[in-house]
Order: sequence, then C-alpha cells, then structure tokens
Amino acid sequence: MSQASGMYSLLLVLFLSPGGVGQRNASSRQDLHPLLQKMAEEIIEGSYLNALLDLIYFESSHVWTEDLSHGVLAYLNSRNVAFTIPSLQAVMETHLEQYLYQPQKLLEDLRDTDAQQFRTAMKCLLEDKRDRLDLKDIVIRLGDIRKEALQSPGVNRSLLLIVLERCFQVSNPLECVEVLGRVLRGSSGSFLQPDLTARLPQDLREDAFKNLSAVFKDLYDQTSAHTQRALYNWMARILRTPFNVTDGSVSWVSAEKLWILGRYMVHLSFEEIMEISPIEIGLFISYDNATKQLDTVYDVTPELAQAFLERIRCSSFDMRNVSTIHRLGLLVCFYDDLELLDATLAQVLLHQMLKCSRLQGFQAGIQKLKANLLDIATVNQTLNETLGSLSDAVVGLTISQLESLSPDAVHSAISTLNQVTGWSRSQIVVLSAKYLAQEKVPSFYSVSQMGVLLSGVSTQAFYSMDHKDLWQVLRSPVSQYMSDLSPVQQQGVLSKLMETEDAASGVAEVPRALFKEVSLYDLWKESRFNATVLKEKELRRSQALFLYELLEKTTERPEELLSAGQLAKGVQCSHIDAMSARVFLAHLQYFENNFSLLSPDQVNCLAWKYWEVSRSSMPPFLLATLPSRFLTSISPSRCVRFLISLGKRHLDTLVLDPHKRSLVIRKVQQCLDGVIADEYSVDIVGNLLCHLPATFIETGISRRAWATALHGLRGCTALGSEQKAAVRSRLLEQWGPPQNWTAETTKDLAPFLTFFSGDELRAIATKFPDILQQTASKMVGMLLPKEFLWAVFESIRNSSNESPSFDSPFGCHGVVAPSSDDIFKLAEANACWDPEVLLCMEGDTFIRNVELLGAVKGFSWPQLRALKEKAIQVWDLPSHWKEHYIVSLGHIALALNESELEQLDLSSLDTVASLGQQTEWTPGQAKSILQSFLEDSGYRIQDLKSFHLVGLGPILCAMDTTKIPLIKTSEFRAVVARIGTLLCSTPVLAGFKKKAEVVFGRPTEWTSSVLQELGTIAAGLTKAELRMLNKELMPHFQPSAIRCLPGETFKELSTEQIASLGPENAASVTHSQRLQLSPAQLQSLQRALDGAKTHSWQNEPVSASPTWPASTGSPTGESTSQALWLGSPLLLLMTKPLC
Repeated sequence: MSQASGMYSLLLVLFLSPGGVGQRNASSRQDLHPLLQKMAEEIIEGSYLNALLDLIYFESSHVWTEDLSHGVLAYLNSRNVAFTIPSLQAVMETHLEQYLYQPQKLLEDLRDTDAQQFRTAMKCLLEDKRDRLDLKDIVIRLGDIRKEALQSPGVNRSLLLIVLERCFQVSNPLECVEVLGRVLRGSSGSFLQPDLTARLPQDLREDAFKNLSAVFKDLYDQTSAHTQRALYNWMARILRTPFNVTDGSVSWVSAEKLWILGRYMVHLSFEEIMEISPIEIGLFISYDNATKQLDTVYDVTPELAQAFLERIRCSSFDMRNVSTIHRLGLLVCFYDDLELLDATLAQVLLHQMLKCSRLQGFQAGIQKLKANLLDIATVNQTLNETLGSLSDAVVGLTISQLESLSPDAVHSAISTLNQVTGWSRSQIVVLSAKYLAQEKVPSFYSVSQMGVLLSGVSTQAFYSMDHKDLWQVLRSPVSQYMSDLSPVQQQGVLSKLMETEDAASGVAEVPRALFKEVSLYDLWKESRFNATVLKEKELRRSQALFLYELLEKTTERPEELLSAGQLAKGVQCSHIDAMSARVFLAHLQYFENNFSLLSPDQVNCLAWKYWEVSRSSMPPFLLATLPSRFLTSISPSRCVRFLISLGKRHLDTLVLDPHKRSLVIRKVQQCLDGVIADEYSVDIVGNLLCHLPATFIETGISRRAWATALHGLRGCTALGSEQKAAVRSRLLEQWGPPQNWTAETTKDLAPFLTFFSGDELRAIATKFPDILQQTASKMVGMLLPKEFLWAVFESIRNSSNESPSFDSPFGCHGVVAPSSDDIFKLAEANACWDPEVLLCMEGDTFIRNVELLGAVKGFSWPQLRALKEKAIQVWDLPSHWKEHYIVSLGHIALALNESELEQLDLSSLDTVASLGQQTEWTPGQAKSILQSFLEDSGYRIQDLKSFHLVGLGPILCAMDTTKIPLIKTSEFRAVVARIGTLLCSTPVLAGFKKKAEVVFGRPTEWTSSVLQELGTIAAGLTKAELRMLNKELMPHFQPSAIRCLPGETFKELSTEQIASLGPENAASVTHSQRLQLSPAQLQSLQRALDGAKTHSWQNEPVSASPTWPASTGSPTGESTSQALWLGSPLLLLMTKPLC
C-alpha cells in the first residue's frame, strides 16, 4: 500500500463507522474531550497534520475506545460536516499527496502548529522504544515512519530548519539537540553549510551546548572546511565567556574547553595554543580520554602539532616518559626531541606511530621521522635482534636489509610482521621466502601465522601443500587474507583442492573469496547445492546462471533463490516472463533489493515485466531503461517521482547508449523546467547532477542551490571537459581568482583543482603548497592533466632541500637528482621528470623507490627506458636479476626488449604472473616471456596446469595456435572463465574456441551459462557458427566478446539476433562493426540499444503511455523546487493499517 493511501485509510477507519456520519447523535458533542473537539475542528479546517499530532498526544495519556471514534463522528455531524467515503478519500488523497512530495510544506505546517503539537512531533522522532501506536483496529507504525523520515534528504532539511527555528524556544533544549543530531547524522553533510551556523542558538545551557558540540565533533569529517571553521567560531564564541583566571594565564583555553572542542582544537591559532597555561595543558593530557581525542586530529598541521608538544613539554609531563608518549595520540607523529634518545624509547615511539597513516598528509615527513627512529632503535643491536620491536617502521627497511635477516629472526617476529600494513610486493616476497625457508612443504601451522604476508607464498608452494592442510587454512582466521592472493595463487589453491577424490563434495565449502574461481565444469559435478549455501558466496554471472537454473527445478519458492545473495545475477528474462502477475507482485521487494546485482539486460527485462503487470508499483527509474518514447509518458505530475528515483541510480550504468542517455537528460531538464532553484531540488536530482550539460551547470543552477550542488558534484568521477570548464567558471565567479582564496576555500575545492589552468594552479602552489600536495597524494593511480602534474612537480621541487651534485657520473654534473622524499611526495607527478634526470638518480634511491616509480601510469617510453637503464646500472644485466627485482618493476618492465626478457630467470610462475599484469606487451615481447618461462621452468605446453594458464594471463595470447590443442582439457576447463577475459587475436581465440568445444560441445549445444563462461573465447566463432546460435543466447555474450568479433563475422548475425543482443551488448558494438551492417541490421541494433523487447511479449504501440493511479504527484505546472518528495515530511506522521 502506498504511503498516501495508508494515511487516508487510517483517518477513514478512525472517523467513519458502518452507520455513517449522518447517523450520529449531535447531543454527544458536549461529551467529547476538548482535545478531540480541537482535533475534529482541525479536520474540518483541513489541518490534517495538526489533527494527527493531537491524536498522538491524546493517546499518550488516554485509553482509546470505540466510543471515542463514535464521539468524534458525532461531533463532525453536529457541525454539519458529512463525508462520504469517496469524497473524503479524494480530499485526503489530494492533501496528503502534497505532504508526501513537498518538504517545504512540512516546514510551513510545523510553523503553524501550537507548542504542544510541535513538542509531540519532536517526541515522535525521539522515542525509539515506542514503535507502534495501537488504536484498536488501527496501528500507526511510528518506528517505520521515523526510520523513513530520517533517511529522506527533503524531510531532514525541513526538520533541521524547523528545529533551529522553533525547538529551542518551545521544547527541552536537550531533546532539541538530540533531534538535531538525528537529522544531521542522516544527512550527507551538505546540510551543514557555513551560513547555517548563524542560526545556531547562542545561549544554550551548558549540558545542551556540550551535547550539541559532541554532535558536531561526530560530523567533522562530513563537513566542509568552511563549515568546520564556522562551527569552531560558534563553539569558541560561547567558550570565550568571561571566567576567573586563577593562574595568571591570559588564555581562554582551559583543559575542559579543549575537551569540549575535540577535533576542533586544530582550529586554534598558533598564538592561542602557545598561550595555553602549562597547568591547563597538563590537566588536559592527564584526562583518561585525552589520548582518544588526540588520536582523531587527522588534519593537524606540523606547525600546530609542534605548538601543542611545546606546551605539553612546559607542563609537568616528561616527554621522555613512556606514559606521556602513550598519551600524545597523533601528536607523536611530529615528535622532534630525538637528541640523546635511547633505543627503548625509540621503539616505543615507533609503536605509537602505527596510527600516523591516518593523518591527512605530511606522510613524507613522518617517513623521515620513522627512518631516524629506526636508526636509533637498532643502535648497538643487530636487525635480527630488534626486528619484532620496530612496529610498522619495518616497512622502511630496504630489500638488502630484509635479505640479510635470518629465518629464525623472521619466525620470532612473525606476530608483528603479519599485522603490519604498507609492505611492498617485493618485501612480502622476500619475507615470506625467509619465513618458509626451513620447510620444503608449507604446513598448516606455518601458513596460519602469516597474516598479511600470506600473499607472499608462491603458487607452487600452495599447490605442494597437503589438501587437508589447505582446507584447514581456508577454515582458519588467516582465510580473511585469501582475497589478497593473486588470481594465480587462488587457482593454485583451488587446483589442489579439486584434485582429491571427494573434490566435488567440497565445492560447496569453498569460501566466498575463492568460490568465484570455481569452474563451471566443477559446478556441474556438484549436486548438493542449496540456496542457503550460496547466500554468502561471491558468484560470477556464469555461475549464477547455471545455479539459478539448477535450483529453480527443485524449489517452488522463488524468494529462496532471489534472496540467496548473488544468485539473483542468474535470473533470466525467461524466468521473469514465466512468473504470473500474482507471483511477480509477491516478489517485487526481492527484485528491488537486488537491483545492484542485475545487469542492464536483466533490469530491462524487469522493467518490461513491471510495465505489463504492475505499472502502479513500477520504480520510476525503470522507465529510462525502456524505449525512449516512454519518456514522453512522464507527465509533469510524475516528474518529481521520476527524478528522485532516477537520481538514486548511476545513469551511466543504467543507460549505456550515449544517445539515449542524452534523451533521458533532456527529459530531466524538462522536468526541472530548466532550473535547479534551491537545495531541495538538488536533493531531488541526486546523482543526475553528474550528467547535466555544461550550459545547465553554468546557468541552470541558482546561486541558492549552488553550494549544495557543489557538494554533489564532488562525487562525479567522469565529468566531461565542457562540464569541468563550467564548474571552473562557476567557482571563479563565486570565489574569485585562486590567489585570493583562503586555506578553507582551497581545501573545499580540492576535488576540482584538476579543472584549473597551469597559471591558476601555480598560484595555489605558491600560497598553499601543502594543500596542493595533499590533494595530489589522494589521486594516486589516476590519469591526471599534465598541467596539474606540472604544478605539483614544480611546487615540490621548489620546496626541496636537494642540491646539485658535482661528483656524479658522466652527464649528471650539476643535476639535482630525484630524492626518496621527492619521489614519495610526487606520486603521479613523477611523470614530469626528464629521462636524463631519472638516469642520474642514486642507486639507493632507485632501489628504495622502484615500486613507487613502477606504479606511475603517466611515464613516457623515453622515461621508462631511462628507468630500465637505471635498473641495469643498479642490478647488473637482466640475467642476474632476482625474482623480487622483476616483481618490483611494474610498468618499467615494459621497456625491456625481447632480448632482455629472454635473459630473465622466469622459472617462477609468480614472476611471470607479475609481468602479465602489464597489458601493453607487444606480440614479440609476449612471445619472449612465454618461451622463457617454458625453457626456464622445464614445462611443455602439455604439462601446464590450470594455475600455469592463469599465471601466464595475457602472455597466452602469444601462443602458437598449433600448440593450443596440446593444452590438457582437464586443465583448460578449470580456467575457461579466466582465459575468457583475455583480449587475444582472432586466430588465437578461434583456437581456444575449438578447445572449448571439447569441454562444452558444439556451439549449437551451448547454454547461456556456457556462453557467459567463455567470455572472449566466443569471439572465435566462425560466421556459420554465429548464424546458428539461438537468438535467446545473444544477451549472454559478454560485452568484451562482442567487441572482439571481427566486423566481417559480426555482420553475419541476423536482424533478429542483433535485436536480441540487449542494451549492454548493443552498446558494446564498435564503430568498425557498425560500418559493416546493413540498414535493416542497424535498425535492429537501434532497437536493442533503446531497450525494445527481445522476448515473447507483444510490443506496445508507439503511442503507448503509462496509466498511473489518479491524483498522484504535484499539480501540473508546479515547479520542481515546490514539488513533492518521496519519503517527505508526512512520513513523520504517516501510518500503516495493520495487515
């Protein structure tokens, strides 16, 4: 039942009896309780919200009886108000629909409530234990109402404003603070804009002020820098009230006030911190909760941290005392009193610095401090002796230092090493080899102790383990690290488990992290699956397709399958189509719960089914997946419901065709009437903000709405160049040129800094270099604009203390070579080094930072070749390189030529797998790697195990097609899905397709799960085989397979087959493939892109439009900013009849 119908049904039941209003005796009017008389008058006036609040208040102190209902009806009759059920229903629908979609109306109506009604509304929000209001035949589900209300942005906005406006005047301040806390915690943080702080009460009682300050402390990370500063100013203004100075201090900051400020203490000025009395700072540090508070000051700067440390040093606390160090929280990350520090205290500091990774920036300085402490901690002791006491500073040890460790030392320190985060891949490889050096075959006990180092166990070592030990590992706590294993390692584990005689019976027990690697063939052999077993498994779509089909035959309850975790991925259009209207309607909630798991094709099928049997309950966003003509069926009265529903989704994954997506956005603009007028409209639009065209961003978002819209735009990861330019233009209009920005402005605009020009960025770098560098450090792994990278590069180089070297090798005289500090800070901006400068890097610097450099995506070929030459200078010729050298190279390995690749020792499968992570190998390079592996390992093609095939990855594409038949079928079938992810040439894919026929039969025998399992291998089909495929299978091609089909082959598809591709595969058709198609085929492709029906249902006529329940949505012509909201104000008061 809809929210509106639930509300008016309550009032109908309450105020209408079988006899009707007109039959009540007017004489009973005088017997009615005054509050119920007031309620009846409000019904007559149409003030239904006030009436319901009076009802709730009355019920809280009276027992409701049937006579009371009769009395209210008699009162209405005495006032000559006669309702028929249809007329009252119509009035209620119209009025309550306005509440459901107009958050602003709640604000207005709550302003019109009297004090008691307002207090009742507030109590409805707070009384967690009172979830139901039971009025005999009527039940008001207050708990559900409260939950839905606090999840609605529109309701939250209105509640926030009304609480600030009225609550503190008419209600208990503590209750008002609690309501504010609930409203704000249910928001995205965008509600707390700086101007809102002006509405905060200035004269709160002490207990209410402390509670409200605690709310703001909890929301600190969700608020902008400007808002943080404004909230700090509000708190400080109240805390600065006159007080008696007892120790001669001139500071207003006391120990208690520091505690109240919490994380906002970082907004104290340097001068204010230095004025804090030693007694007060000492008292603060002595608080038991001081450490907890200092552990959360993630945005403290080095300058302010040093100021706090200086004041603590001036108190009675000894900074060399272990107890004091334990109390410093994140201030310990800036500890600078290293003179004459002993090894024991250095180890204590290192242990406390585990938390420093949480700081927002300044990590380079922290790394330097850790390195200095590491040197002190190991004075007069060997590394073997101190390894277990160095905490996470051990990640600063060089590879040569780790290689020098004894296996016994690693064993002794394993309880520390297995918890440390931040290890590089090469460090993990070295430490794991040291730890397992004394065991030919790893035992369960040894492996169970490895923790984060588990990923350093070689694939061959996993495979050599006893299968019983492996099962124990999977059932032990260390199994949580199985997801960290590479695909080749995971396959090594699975391969061993599947070799045992009872392997099939154990498939169901394979844990979540590994289950997605189980082959379709192995699933065929297991007959003991049930929905409960699968609930916690992670499934590939091919697995889900097979398992759903299998289990559907043994259960008559679709809900068992639809609620079984990721099994919903296997629902096919035929399953949905076969559901009767009754069954489908009974299972709507299961589909809605699983929308995130469904493919675009499944969502399209679901939309058609909704359309056929239940248009009234159809989630409006599904209209976007139907043919674009259906967008015209969205009337103005349905617009807001459509926008809210669609705004909660990600349009780029829901509608894949760019042309259709533009039509959807055109409809969105039409619904908005060309403008986003206020913050309520921004909430309605949601994620659609990311798709609004540049012109709309520039002129269609009002100034009032801009601050809220900007908060939403922060989450847009794929804005186009024109959209970025529009955002930049609005920001410059709002804040002026960057040289005029404050620190708060720069922090708040950090996600948009890549939109600015080089000159603008240089102005920021000059004024706020730390903020620019912190912003860049959060973008590691992203391809960033060159202008942004150059600004970061110049900023860091200008602040570097490095000086030119005059005793360097030939060609490096006077060159300022990269330092470890530079490389760490630069991250992706390392791509700005000249190749010649990279060659001048010191060998130790290269060794320490090779993995950081290998992870940079923007290096050019000359830069990669320079880094390769540096590797040869440092490590000698490639023939001398150890496994962990090769593993650490990352992208740099791409610069190795075929001759150099052949020199590498590639006997280790894991080494080859690390090379396989790079996808830019030339065919010649890939062939060299494959040949070297076979020669160095001694394997022949026919000897390769399933995990070898996975480890080779894209290198398999270099295999001679005449060799593919030599691959063992038993090994191939175990990893078909992995091989199906490779983008090989057509002849190689054709070779794999022939191999697949040995496993799955001829293409005409393939099922949907088989076609999905094959992935790109299906692109090896011949023209004749492709023509013979059933059109029902077309949606089950993987999109990558469609892209891999040669145009000459793709054009052999019939119009019916192309029309059946479904939206996702149709969107994967390449331009070159389109050029080969006939007009009729292109028309079929357009139908698939548009979401036309591909199954048995009859097509709707072009003119078809939805028929919605009467009187829904806002009145025609009403602006969106005034329009109604799903889950809006009246949710506070909404009721649901007892089923």
